[in-house]
Amino acid sequence: MKQFTMRLLGASMLIGSTLALGDPVWAQDAKRLAPAPKGFDVRRDNIARGKVETIEYDSKATGGKRKMVVYTPPGYDPAKKYPAFYLLHGGGDDETGWQRKGSADIILDNLYADKKIVPMIVVMPNGFAKAAGEKAPKGKGGGSAFEDDLIKDIIPYVDSRYSTLSSSGERALAGLSMGAGQSLGIGLKNLDKFAWIGAFSGGGKSAKSLSDPVSLRKLRLLWISCGDKDQLAFKGAESLHNVLAEKNIPHVWHVDSGGHTWPVWKNDLYLIAQMLFRDKN
Repeated sequence: MKQFTMRLLGASMLIGSTLALGDPVWAQDAKRLAPAPKGFDVRRDNIARGKVETIEYDSKATGGKRKMVVYTPPGYDPAKKYPAFYLLHGGGDDETGWQRKGSADIILDNLYADKKIVPMIVVMPNGFAKAAGEKAPKGKGGGSAFEDDLIKDIIPYVDSRYSTLSSSGERALAGLSMGAGQSLGIGLKNLDKFAWIGAFSGGGKSAKSLSDPVSLRKLRLLWISCGDKDQLAFKGAESLHNVLAEKNIPHVWHVDSGGHTWPVWKNDLYLIAQMLFRDKN
């Protein structure tokens, strides 16, 4: 896959041996990220595997029971504490999308086997959440109740059931398409909850709400990416990148080769997972 990345990061982090980032680079310095190797999303034999489970929880935001998929890393030990990565799906899926279509658990298992990522708990919720009496959400980013569901129900439930680190520096939020918009819309309003935020192929409308660049510079990572043939999202994602650059907000702008499709989003997961929770400064 052809890949092109604009280096605009303030944190110090590493993706294998391919990307080292130091002080902010405001000039638009082209930097290619090595593509995911062949077979990165194919199940391997004879490696340790994480555990995937479907959890049902009570949602006060919606007034009913809801489901999410949770991945715990190979060798998960309740006596240890782990950072948490909340990974959101797009408009055509539910909480199973990243596992069934995006091979998230396989990609993560393979990265662990290669010692390329920090052990983390990955939570894949259902982004369609409507409050009692609300009509089925269409074109509303998944329904009005999802933010409350995530912040007030899902995160507290995960923190109570799993051995998580609960500071913003140990919590990430990213998603694709609809989930990209949710990640930016929710994450940028809740910087006390998330220090790592990523938007894959979506979230361009968030450019209008970037009124406080000082607070956004506190983020450990702000990742914006899109496929170069994505007619649905590219203009919006590029516009968001341009606004961030104009406001001198450190971020990664990654342009991949492809459309509004799973190969692009799988590659996004492969790349961003290697960045998360590495910078402790």
